[in-house]
Amino acid sequence: MLIERPPLLYRLLFPEAIWRIKKNRRKVVFLTFDDGPIPEVTPWVLDKLDEYGIKATFFMVGDNVARNPELYQEVKRRGHSVGNHTMHHLQGMKVSSYRYMHDITEANDLIDSPLFRPPHGLLRWKQARAIKDRYNIVMYDLVTRDYSKKLTPEKVFGNVRRYARNGSIIVFHDSLKAEKNMKAVLPRAIEFLRSRGYEFDTLPMS
Repeated sequence: MLIERPPLLYRLLFPEAIWRIKKNRRKVVFLTFDDGPIPEVTPWVLDKLDEYGIKATFFMVGDNVARNPELYQEVKRRGHSVGNHTMHHLQGMKVSSYRYMHDITEANDLIDSPLFRPPHGLLRWKQARAIKDRYNIVMYDLVTRDYSKKLTPEKVFGNVRRYARNGSIIVFHDSLKAEKNMKAVLPRAIEFLRSRGYEFDTLPMS
């Protein structure tokens, strides 16, 4: 549970971050996808979301955007929101704040979004304070763990069933590492959430 749903104590360490968005009595969840765009996986996600009439938010690695600019534009053309996920998928705890901020700025030159999600959800307080002056820091309420080679699709789907709730910001990954689990689980997750009365929305850009 420490991974799938971040504990309250960790959320309190970063009060400037967005972890969950409750919209009064509306039952809403927010699908997000990390680490793309890549041609092997992202187009499938886009087609599947179109099939269900759902808009999502894609947190993109700048290096992938540089390699696939047409795919980046296609995500936006289909009406999805985009966010900054650093240029090289850096983990803030493992690099200097100077390097981390430079990497974010480099990605922003390509992505140009007010939304930022730190890779692995890890960063230093000093970094968070600097980032919040320019970006909305978006964390998550549910990590599906679709990237885990130790989890079967059934267990990943079980994470959705157990932890999704009103206002959840849900993380899937449009990456090669997560491809097998994500493709098996995403349609089931959407259908399950709809059967429970949830609507889907993109993250606010301001």
